[in-house]
Amino acid sequence: MRNPSLLEEAKTYQGRDKAPDDFDAFWDKNIAELPLSKEYQLLEKNFNIPKVTCYEILFKGTNKGQVYAKFVVPQTEEKVPVIFHFHGYMGRSWDWADMLAYTTAGYGVVSMDVRGQSGYSVDGGDAVRGNTVKGQIIRGAVDGPERLFYKDVYLDVYSLIEIVAGMDLVDENQLSSFGASQGGALALVAAALNPRIQQVVAIYPFLSDFRRVLEIGNTSEAYDELFRYFKFHDPFHETEEQIIRTLSYIDVKNLAHRIHCPVQMIIGLADDVCYPITQFAIFNHLAGEKEYHLMPEYEHEAMNVYVNDRVFNWLCGTNIENDSLVGMMKE
Repeated sequence: MRNPSLLEEAKTYQGRDKAPDDFDAFWDKNIAELPLSKEYQLLEKNFNIPKVTCYEILFKGTNKGQVYAKFVVPQTEEKVPVIFHFHGYMGRSWDWADMLAYTTAGYGVVSMDVRGQSGYSVDGGDAVRGNTVKGQIIRGAVDGPERLFYKDVYLDVYSLIEIVAGMDLVDENQLSSFGASQGGALALVAAALNPRIQQVVAIYPFLSDFRRVLEIGNTSEAYDELFRYFKFHDPFHETEEQIIRTLSYIDVKNLAHRIHCPVQMIIGLADDVCYPITQFAIFNHLAGEKEYHLMPEYEHEAMNVYVNDRVFNWLCGTNIENDSLVGMMKE
């Protein structure tokens, strides 16, 4: 992706396929059919952390799912702004200790386990406990968009935001979303489906432009299941048009036009898991204020050099110096 011509293509790239004509109607209908009053459990954890309260959130998701999230909040009489964090594919929510940094700035943090992955959320009821990846991208694709696994995950995200926004201790007008890879995709989905989200930080987002992924080839473990479907179920690609059309309902680039809040995206130009061109397909459809930040030497990997401080600054409106020496050099 360091190739200048490829980067120029990326800056205006819209993706290989347009969204179906009924795309927005599909999502509006699914959201409208969710229960207006969402029952949930809020369980306090006794960690003896000064000036911080920790909760577990449990609620029923669609299609017999059960959703688990952690919630850490500073102890204050004021309503608190909240950051929703989403984890990478096959992973799980942040550890409790990872969430505490944001409480020092006065923010609550919610971190959700995606159903069927490595956390406590359950996919499809008691019969399907534990880590059921891989195959989640393609799950349900032969049966139509209503059966897609990620359709239910996206609705879990929407419901979680509604639950937290309705809590007395939360400032519903200051909600942000953040994540990397699958988490970056879900942070964007959060804002696309729920306009309560006022800011997004997405690092190398996943789940975009599936046709371009097929063209690039099977170099990525994350997308391997898409190629395995065709290799072992449809080697002549006779169902490719049907499958791509069905997957288009969960394609994040197709949701991006619904996002009107500010978005910060970080893209590693050497990423061979979530290809940069597919990330630009998302960025170029965003409808609101937006910026992308390129890291030419980075693949799909931990970005711990200056990135965490920058993300903290974006989400919390602070101005932490990346390095004390940099501060000295400015003086």
